[in-house]
Amino acid sequence: MTTDAALYRLMTWLSPSYPVGAYSYSHGVEYAVEAGLVRDRVTLVDWIGHAVQHGAGLTDAALLAASWRGEDVAELADAWRGSAEMALESRAQGAAFLAATRAAWPHPALEELALRRRGAVAFPVAVGVAARAHGIPLDEMLIAYLHAFAANLVSAGVRLIPLGQTDGQRALAALEPAVAAAAGTARGTPLDEIGTASPTIDWCSMKHETQYTRLFRS
Repeated sequence: MTTDAALYRLMTWLSPSYPVGAYSYSHGVEYAVEAGLVRDRVTLVDWIGHAVQHGAGLTDAALLAASWRGEDVAELADAWRGSAEMALESRAQGAAFLAATRAAWPHPALEELALRRRGAVAFPVAVGVAARAHGIPLDEMLIAYLHAFAANLVSAGVRLIPLGQTDGQRALAALEPAVAAAAGTARGTPLDEIGTASPTIDWCSMKHETQYTRLFRS
C-alpha cells in the first residue's frame, strides 16, 4: 500500500518540475520529425508506444525494478543504450536526480550509491534505489516512471510537429495500454530475457547527433 508520504515523493520526483532536465531530450523524436517518420498524433503515438514497449522504456523499467529489488545493475545500465546521445540522456538525468534527491530527501542508500558511482548513474537505477529507500511500491513506481517517459516525448512531439495541447493529451491517453504492458513485462521478466527491438529509434538518435539545427539534446 502506498503511504501518503510515499505518494508525495513519487509525484514530486517524476513531476516535470523536478530538476532533471528531461524537457531538453527528445529521444530521437526531433530527427524523426525532420525525416517525416513522425508527422501527426497517430505517428507520434506509434513511435512513443514502440519506445515504451520495445525500446528504452522497457529496459529502463526493467533496470528500475532490478534496482528496487536491491540488485546492482549500474554497470549494465551504462551499456543498455543504443547511441551516445541516449547514454548521455540517461546519465545526465540520473546524476541530476541523485543530486536533487540527496539534497531534499537524504537516505544512506543514496549516499552509498553516489559514493560508489561518483555521482554518475543511469536515471532508472537512481530512481529505483530512491524508491526502495523511501518505501515506494514497485508497481506504482513503474507506472509513474513510464508515464513520465511517455509524457516527456509527447511534450517534445507537441513542440516539434507541432500539435495542439489537446492532441497531446489524446496521445498520452492512447499510450496508457503501452505503459501498463511495459510495466508488467519489466516487473515479471528476468533481466537476461529483456531486450530491445527499436533500430529505427536508435538510427534517428545517431542521425540527431549531426542534425544541422536542434532544439533538443537527443
